[in-house]
Amino acid sequence: MVNLQKGQNVSLEKVEAGLEKLQIGLGWDTNKYDGGGEFDLDAICFLVGEDGKVAEGNDKNFVFFNNLTDPSGAVVHMGDNLTGEGEGDDEVINIDLSKISDKVEKVVFAVTIFKAKEREQNFGQIMNAFIRVVSPDNGEELIRYDLSEDYSVETNVKVAELYKRNGEWKFKAIGGGTTQSFNDLASEFGAR
Repeated sequence: MVNLQKGQNVSLEKVEAGLEKLQIGLGWDTNKYDGGGEFDLDAICFLVGEDGKVAEGNDKNFVFFNNLTDPSGAVVHMGDNLTGEGEGDDEVINIDLSKISDKVEKVVFAVTIFKAKEREQNFGQIMNAFIRVVSPDNGEELIRYDLSEDYSVETNVKVAELYKRNGEWKFKAIGGGTTQSFNDLASEFGAR
C-alpha cells in the first residue's frame, strides 16, 4: 500500500499493473467538540476536461448525491451517507477507467459539509478524514491519503484527483480546503 502526503502523487500502473476498476472510499469522524449537531458530509467528484471545467460543459459530469452516475457510466457514486456513522468508508465512488471519455483529463474528488453555514459547521470539527483507493477485485487497499491537516473554517476540501499524464492514470493527494458553498464549488468547475 502507498501512503501519500499532501501534494504527492503515484502512478496507478506502479501500484497495480493493469488496474482499471477501483473504489474510492472516503471517510471521516466528527470530533468531540463538534457541538453535538448532525453532520452530513458529501463526497462529490467532477470529471474535468482540459479547460478545468466539467467535460464537454455537461453538468452530468458532476457526480454527487443527486447525480449518481456520469454519462459514460465510468463513475458511480454509491449513495449519500447522511450521518457518517460507523467505521470504514462513509461514502464510496466506483471508477472504471476503461469507460472514462477521452474528453476527461482528470477526476477531482471533494468533500463538502451539507448546510455548513446554516448549521455553523466546518472542517475544524472533523477528524480522521481520509480517501483511499481500493481494488474491488480483492478489497485490498492500494493507496491512502489521511488528511492530517488542521482545518478551521473550511466548509469543503478538494481531497484528491485522478489525472491522465502521457496516457497513464495517476492519483494525487490535494487536501485544499475553502469556505466556498456547495454551489460555488460546482460553479468553479462549470457545473450548475
